Amino acid sequence: MEGSSGKAPLVDAAFQLLLACPAGLSRSQVSVDFKNSYDREPHPDKKLEESIEHIWNCRLAVSPSLFNGSKFRYGGFHMIDGEGDLEKPQNLCIHLGLTDYKTFVGTNLSHEWEHFLVPVEEDVTRCRHTASPLGNGAIVETADSQILLLQRSVDVGEFPGHVVFPGGHSEAHSISDRESQ
Repeated sequence: MEGSSGKAPLVDAAFQLLLACPAGLSRSQVSVDFKNSYDREPHPDKKLEESIEHIWNCRLAVSPSLFNGSKFRYGGFHMIDGEGDLEKPQNLCIHLGLTDYKTFVGTNLSHEWEHFLVPVEEDVTRCRHTASPLGNGAIVETADSQILLLQRSVDVGEFPGHVVFPGGHSEAHSISDRESQ
């Protein structure tokens, strides 16, 4: 599928490191800005936008146990410096919106995912038409220096039966009023 510009966007690398915190951040150094303005923007190409529903229906036909749960959508971040004081640590504010699993399957996991991208370098703008759910993952080392791995069910939508690190996507079903939080 061609995007509204008539050209398929180019992808330069397999991933882009958006933030590095080698020393880590404490819980008090991380906050969330949760607003509608960080939700996904529909793509202007109506056929591409309609493909989300088609892809979802095809996936449901093969895996009827899938369900369309709500997810938090990554909408960027900004660093809040130590107010000019080099002794004060920086703080991270993560921007979150809402999306859902169907839109994730139809955009980020689609074979046409590159067409949902805006051809710019800046990540938030580039991904404004994708679901971009916020995921989490962990590497767990046991007391006897073993690494914990899990085998995914064969009934899941992504990588059925694969061995993975523990993680997933947070469910956002209990959130109701974003603008007042």
